[in-house]
Amino acid sequence: MAGHSHSANIKHRKAAVDSKKAKIFSKCARLITSAARHGGGGDPDANPRLRLAIEKARGANMPKDKIERAILKGSGEGGEGDYEELTYEGYAAAGVALMVTCLTDNRNRTASDVKHIFDKRGGNLGSPGSVAFSFDMRSVLAVKAGGKDEDALTEDALEAGADDVELDGEIATFYAGPTEFVPVKESLEAKEFEFLSAELAYVPQNTIQVEDKEDAKKILRLIDDLEDHDDVQNVYANFDIPDEWIEELGS
Repeated sequence: MAGHSHSANIKHRKAAVDSKKAKIFSKCARLITSAARHGGGGDPDANPRLRLAIEKARGANMPKDKIERAILKGSGEGGEGDYEELTYEGYAAAGVALMVTCLTDNRNRTASDVKHIFDKRGGNLGSPGSVAFSFDMRSVLAVKAGGKDEDALTEDALEAGADDVELDGEIATFYAGPTEFVPVKESLEAKEFEFLSAELAYVPQNTIQVEDKEDAKKILRLIDDLEDHDDVQNVYANFDIPDEWIEELGS
């Protein structure tokens, strides 16, 4: 499977999930509100963009009442919840490429903040198109393997309509085309998999092997700082860092 293991990101962030739950829910709410306002209203059956945002929120275990409030906010009159989608491209240490997706109500503030974070952590903010060609938009669904081996998971992938699956320890990651997200997720839910994450994501076509621990530290710190920013929705990268380094540096 081309691209770095998504399970690496999951391992890196596992310990911090609980402490960042409020921020994660806030970002999910912002995404739902924007989808309801700009994607065609508050009915997820008639608004695929909203349906995807709700699925992501559910994957983060966001409470139902918070999801409903975010939908109502986006469905209301006036400018509240009128966010703009932005994507920034850049490089971290060791030439690792980053795609940073944002939702913001102030383009100038977000651009300045993202540039500052790149500069502070030894990265470089690039121009549009400088990195995007190295990534593909994919449906990416990470679940607990539940003791299944690669053969069993491959069969599950074929039945679900996914075109690839990656097993890393106890984490299985299913990949599919960007339009296949909902049917694949529903099929995996029917098989009673426990979800760790589910999203439309930029998946790297190739990876960069990071061989210096100091570079690895800079990369992970840059990603952490970006993800901690309120306007940043997701950060995607093409690094390949040893698991033991991720666990050590992420602790």
